[in-house]
Amino acid sequence: MAKELALARGSVLESTGFEMKDDKVPSEAEVIARVKKGDKEAYHFLVTRYMQRAFYIALGFVHNPQDALDISQEAFIKAFRKIKKFDSQKPFFPWFYQLMKNLCFDHLRRTKRREEVPLDGVRILKTEKDDREMKEILWKGIENLPQEQKEVIILRYFQQYSYQEIADILEKPLGTIMSSLYYAKVRLKKILGKYLCLG
Repeated sequence: MAKELALARGSVLESTGFEMKDDKVPSEAEVIARVKKGDKEAYHFLVTRYMQRAFYIALGFVHNPQDALDISQEAFIKAFRKIKKFDSQKPFFPWFYQLMKNLCFDHLRRTKRREEVPLDGVRILKTEKDDREMKEILWKGIENLPQEQKEVIILRYFQQYSYQEIADILEKPLGTIMSSLYYAKVRLKKILGKYLCLG
């Protein structure tokens, strides 16, 4: 366990030693094939690619930076353990996302509490005071959304994914994603009124 945790943590702090042929970046399928053979440097390559994205998505669920970091790292460890069962012909991140989402839900069930999210760089209103207050209202509103609507809001507006990318990550039809996002925005607008514009 300690070695696997070091694997996840080390990949964030250090450049990978992953060897590339002819200076070309290998395809994800090629990287995963090497991971399945026990190549940890290849897995460093995957972790480095997706760690920041994983952290911010986890933060959207658990609302605490340290918890989000711990959960995202735990998810990479879990994915490494299960990688041999992964279908290498499919994209890695949607599969990884499901693992991490389940860890987030487990965490929320254990803690049953909400922490304030420091949404650095996400300015909603012009003044700092009003912006901070509106962020608190926004997260309270997001907390009250059904789970599927909460997911699409986080992925769309805080991770900037396209509708099709969200559909791929959640493995749901595009129409379902668009419908969920529409009703999520309707719910949030009732809470936030004129202060928040979700276009």
